Order: sequence, then structure tokens, then C-alpha cells
Amino acid sequence: MAENQTLTIRFGIIGCAEIARKVSRAIALAPNATVVAVGSRDADKARRFISANGLPEGTRAHGSYEAVLDDESVDAVYLPLPTSLHVRWAVAAAEKGKHILLEKPTAVCVADLDRILGACDANGVQFMDSTMWMHHPRTAKMRELLSDSERFGQLRAINSIFTFSSDPDFLKNDIRVKPDLDSLGALGDLGWYCIRSILWAADYELPKTAVALRGPVLNEAGVLIACGSSFIWEDGKVATFHCSFLTHLTMELCVMGSKGTLHLSDFVVPFEESSAPFTFASNSGFTELVTGWQPLPSKHIVTTELPQEARMVAEFARLVSCIKSSGSKPESSWPAKTRKTQLVLDAVKTSIEKGFEPVEIGS
Repeated sequence: MAENQTLTIRFGIIGCAEIARKVSRAIALAPNATVVAVGSRDADKARRFISANGLPEGTRAHGSYEAVLDDESVDAVYLPLPTSLHVRWAVAAAEKGKHILLEKPTAVCVADLDRILGACDANGVQFMDSTMWMHHPRTAKMRELLSDSERFGQLRAINSIFTFSSDPDFLKNDIRVKPDLDSLGALGDLGWYCIRSILWAADYELPKTAVALRGPVLNEAGVLIACGSSFIWEDGKVATFHCSFLTHLTMELCVMGSKGTLHLSDFVVPFEESSAPFTFASNSGFTELVTGWQPLPSKHIVTTELPQEARMVAEFARLVSCIKSSGSKPESSWPAKTRKTQLVLDAVKTSIEKGFEPVEIGS
């Protein structure tokens, strides 16, 4: 175990997207990871990325994605490429024996994701998607409260919202509104987080049915820039979400049980890097003249020395080090969570395309 803890996993970054700046910093902050290579279709661009982000001296700049995969010093790759390129390069990475941290949305559809996960299985490499908030210690603390049957009771309903207001340049030129690059638009970029939060709250039990909400907004190219959906489980649980590139920055998650309610307003990116709040109400009622609540919701603040994205990298690197140093098998829970998220996302998209008809969510 001591060997696993000290093994440093060497990352190659494939693509110089804006989000790669954040993840390259996370790799630097993680105690068991480092960047050794950056690849771009333009070697000068890779060199500029290395310099601008203060990557370690000696980090190699490659003028192609293939060169990163052929770099024998690279243990794992981070892929922040447009979604339409994920299948090609994630499969190629797996076939080269590189462990894969993949930006979300992970694929255009579950069939494409299955190709990626199949390649990972066949080559014994670890897969994880880059849903950072899953790794914040707040997430584990909230799970403890949701699992407390005396304080939370049975899960009844979930509501999740992730929106931000984009400027005209974003709505015209960003890759997330281009059908040939990221055809899922806001559903893939923001809805992914909402769907994952709903599945997380439901302990990854898949809903039976998705019904997209009427009134989605599409751009001239037919890409979703605002949409939502409701979900229904066989036992009567319900959930809703809304995502949009047109509405002020909002990150609400409310999880309602028969005895308690959990609520937070920054579930994707905490208000502050080193601490994250949430509230939890349990067995609440009204005061005598209905002028307030009794008892009041409890306020919780969970601190962390490492930001959530660095904790994500550290956990991914730990899993990779176990595989490399002791022959452990890849951890299967992370690809399973990814696949369920993609399944639900696919169902929402299908419901929109079918005129908001209910769509059963398969397995």
C-alpha cells in the first residue's frame, strides 16, 4: 500500500481547451500526479499552453494527439476534446494502454460510450469521467445524511438546476453550440451535471421514464441551448431538472425525503474553493402561529485542503497506481456511473425529438 501511495502517475493532456487549464492545475496540486506531455495539432500551441500554465520543466510539447499516445512516459491521459472526438481518441488511448480521464459529456450517445468502455475493459485501463463535484468531501457528508432513515426518511423528490447566462460570442462561436463538435449543447454540458446529481441522490437507481419538458430552446443550427426533463421511478419517486445557457448562474440541488430535505446552491462549483456549504432540515414543522420553522434547518460547511478537481485527479491517480504497482483490476463503479448518466441523457434527448413523449430508460 505504501508503494501505491508514493507512485506518481504521469499525465498527458490531449488538447488545449480552456477546461484543460483548470485540470492541469489540479494535476499539479494532486500529491500523486504530474503532467509530462501536452498534445495539440499545433506544437507551438502546446508549447504556449505549457508556458502559460506553469507546467513542470521538461513537459514535452507534441504536435499531434498520436504523439502523446506513443509517448512511453505517459501513464494516463486527460481528454478535454469536443464530444464528437471522444470515441476516436479515447478508444485509441485505451488501445495504447493509457488510463483515461475523460471530459463530460463523455459521448454523443450510449452506443458510442459503450465503444469507449469496451476498449477500456479489453485493455485493462482505468476510466473516469471528469465530474468534479463527485469528489468533494461535502458530497460524502451529504450522502451520510441522505442515508439516515431517521432524519431523512425515504427519498420522494429531487430538483436540480444548472444555468449560466452566455454572451453573444459564446452563443455563436463556442464549441458547445456547434452541431459537428458538441451536438448535445446545454443538455450535454450542463444537463450532465443535473442528471448525475439526480442519480447520485437516488443512489444510482435508474428512473423508469423520462419526459422532456416542453419549451426547449434551440439555436439556428438545431443545438439545444436550454431544456429540462422530469423523471419517474416505479416506486413513485420523481425528479426534475433544468439547464440553460440563457439564464443567470444557478446551481441548485434540492433532495426531499419523507422526513428531511437537503439543499445547496453551488453543487457543481462551490462558492469558495476551500469550503462548501449546504443545509439540512429534518422533522421540521411550523411554529405555533405559522410564523416560522421549528426546528430550523441545520447549516453545514465542509472544508477541504485540496479543491475538488485535485481530489478527482488524486483519486484517479490512486486507482491507476494500484493497477500499475499491484496488478489490481480497474475500479468498475466509475464507468458504471458514467453509463447510467449517459443512458438518462439519451432518454431526455429522445423525448425531445419525439415531441415530449415519455421514454422508458433501459439498461
